[in-house]
Amino acid sequence: MECYEFKNKDKPKNFFPLPNAVFYLGLSTGALAVYAYLLFCEDRKTHKCYPSYKAIGRAVEMSVNTVRKYVSELLEKELIEVEPTKVYTKTGRVWNGNLMYRILPIQQAVDCYNESQLWGF
Repeated sequence: MECYEFKNKDKPKNFFPLPNAVFYLGLSTGALAVYAYLLFCEDRKTHKCYPSYKAIGRAVEMSVNTVRKYVSELLEKELIEVEPTKVYTKTGRVWNGNLMYRILPIQQAVDCYNESQLWGF
């Protein structure tokens, strides 16, 4: 597993928080599954995680392209931010790393959703 809990020396947690408000945002079931997995992987102090599309796909039983589609939906709903990372080899070569996902405060997504409902976006 590529999740924080399993890289951390602490014992893995047996639960993770899924905000109630997420069910009012009009997410598709696939986006909800991807969001739940990202929350599962999240470092609770930094609100970041680094699973690959492939790792997410294995966890939620989706193809890489389907995961990519649902990550885009989560970005659009302002539930997450995504940044590319770099990996440096011993020889100095630079490779693209996994994406870094930052879980945003749920209230930001709720406000965005309410505004879109109000103005019909």
